Amino acid sequence: MATKCGDCGPGYPTPQEAMKGPREEIVYLPCIYRNTGTEAPDYLATVDVDPKSPQYSQVIEAKDIHEKCGLGNPHACHCLPTGEVMISTLGDPKGNGKGGFVLLDGETFEVKGTWERPGGSAPMGYDFWYQPRHNVMISTEWAAPNVVQNGFNPADVEAGLYGKHLHVWDWQRHEIVQTLLMPDGHIPLEIRFLHDPAASQGFVGCALSSTIQRFYKNEGGTWSVEKVIEVPPKKVKGWMLPEMPGLITDILLSLDDRFLYFNNWLHGDMRQYDISDPKRPRLVGQIFLGGSIVKGGPVQVLEDQELKSQPEPLVVKGKRVPGGPQMIQLSLDGKRIYVTTSLYSDWDKQFYPDLIREGSVMLQIDVDTVKGGLKLNPNFLVDFGKEPLGPALAHEIRYPGGDCTSDIWL
Repeated sequence: MATKCGDCGPGYPTPQEAMKGPREEIVYLPCIYRNTGTEAPDYLATVDVDPKSPQYSQVIEAKDIHEKCGLGNPHACHCLPTGEVMISTLGDPKGNGKGGFVLLDGETFEVKGTWERPGGSAPMGYDFWYQPRHNVMISTEWAAPNVVQNGFNPADVEAGLYGKHLHVWDWQRHEIVQTLLMPDGHIPLEIRFLHDPAASQGFVGCALSSTIQRFYKNEGGTWSVEKVIEVPPKKVKGWMLPEMPGLITDILLSLDDRFLYFNNWLHGDMRQYDISDPKRPRLVGQIFLGGSIVKGGPVQVLEDQELKSQPEPLVVKGKRVPGGPQMIQLSLDGKRIYVTTSLYSDWDKQFYPDLIREGSVMLQIDVDTVKGGLKLNPNFLVDFGKEPLGPALAHEIRYPGGDCTSDIWL
């Protein structure tokens, strides 16, 4: 977090105070070369996002990063009240499914062990969010690394190799106390509690079923889920299946818990919902940023419950954007969204081969925080296809002082 606040520890004392923080000037993005044909180590890119800077929307530094600790396919990372860092895993080092959590020393980053009790990991893992006031952590599941690393196979869904559960953990005892089956929630990926530390509800994006599920605490202390948003599939021709799901890959909540944002990586749109009533989200903004159904592409849409025509390809600063909107990060004040286009290199290769040849991009979207609405910033484009060592695939976006998807208030 960016500042200190008396006795509350590092960071802003409340999400509302964080919204008053300074505008972001740089962001960090992990970038990979897997499947691109470039033999180079993964790296961490620093991008200038200060409009007053002469290096605006450019990569200004790249640092090599290597996997040195032998973790089993790590994913999400959160700081703990103890000063430790906890990382979720998708599997074990051999690529088998294992939803566990690794603890690192917050200063040395040395591996200290696992957070869950021995033998107590979930069958699959991906993302997680904790809420100490309710003595709970909830984790999601994608699939075993051995399943996803060669691309998407619909038969694996029928075989039950992809996740459709949420795991509710006792925060103090470090063990699963409830597992929630989501009948209409295949592949629950990113999970977000409301930022209000007293809140006992949040949302999870389910990729394959293209639904947003609200999870909430019951009066008796158990937890439940309900579907609150569903993106209908499109009947298509020229694609791997007769129906194309939206494929919700990332979600986030504004710090004031007013708006929910998510991306449909395959359809190509980003959406903004007013969640003043969390049980009844209301669509207030939508923008198309590439995707698989653009005009002139190989896919013909035969039936669409939402659109009257296929969207136009996205061109920014003379470049046609490959891929679709994937990872997103919101400014603290809620007025800007940064978005990248790569999901996972093996899936990029399958669904968007242009990403592999050209590299991914990073875009910036302006947000109407009064009435709702999304608008592309035409002057911002980070083209990772122009990296010195060759096209790279940029992924998550993080601020040096904390952000909307990693900060948890106590």
